[in-house]
Amino acid sequence: MTAAAGWLLAAHRHTMDAGADRLAVADRDWLLAGGAAALATWVCAAVAQQGAVAERLPAGRLVAAQFAACAANHVLPAGVGASAVNLRFLTRCGLSTARSATALAVKAAAGALVRFALAAVLLLASPRPLRLSPAVPRASLLLPAVGCAAVAVLAVALSRPVRHRARSAVRRVLADVRAVHGSRSRACALWGGSVGFALLHAAVLVAVVRALEVTVPAGHVLLAYLVASGAAVLLPTPGGLGSLDAALVLTLTAAGAPAAAALSAVFGYRMLTGWLPLLPGLLVLALLTRRSVL
Repeated sequence: MTAAAGWLLAAHRHTMDAGADRLAVADRDWLLAGGAAALATWVCAAVAQQGAVAERLPAGRLVAAQFAACAANHVLPAGVGASAVNLRFLTRCGLSTARSATALAVKAAAGALVRFALAAVLLLASPRPLRLSPAVPRASLLLPAVGCAAVAVLAVALSRPVRHRARSAVRRVLADVRAVHGSRSRACALWGGSVGFALLHAAVLVAVVRALEVTVPAGHVLLAYLVASGAAVLLPTPGGLGSLDAALVLTLTAAGAPAAAALSAVFGYRMLTGWLPLLPGLLVLALLTRRSVL
């Protein structure tokens, strides 16, 4: 995966250089605002994770674990890196492996539902939000649902023991969801953190678009991010590298951004949310591991 990503970046070196050149003369204030939004995403991730468990987690270490998980997520595909870090953190906090895995599933389900709901609301509120190709984002919005249907069909075809374990896992998740909503503070933390995480990631993209002086409404950029992040889930790559990038370029272009500006915007989004925090995140990961937090 990493080698393929490196080859892809090398093959498109001139495009990347052009994107970097545009960012070099972009509005610094908007880029700083995007960087602040990126930092806040880890706080929201920590809040959502706290809402998914009944036990009180150490706040500082929880935020640090989310920062480390973000770095790990850019090494392994499909969120495996982040899940492994968070699973290790929760077990170190005294939760059993089964309860930790269920808490992660509750958080992931809440995040997916929030993205889908926000995208659906935006589509309903703006019947023709994307000018270039209105069919593209609407079709992309259906991709997560198609993926879920495919998973369901696959589950039916599995052996009885596997189906039994899957049903048991689903029952545990549903039981935890009911427990979460039995506490107002936990429900607010789970859903509020999930909404904040999605909106702040979109805010990073909006800030980069504004820094590049691209005249695309913020609502269209928000919808582009929600649709692209939902569609990219179906093609698991480390940190969404490649899948999310392509989906973001497609949806930003559909929202009215010139192709070159869309590429630069995605380059800036990646820089603020992935590349710049990668080395510090790996250092935090190593430090937390050394201190037996992970």
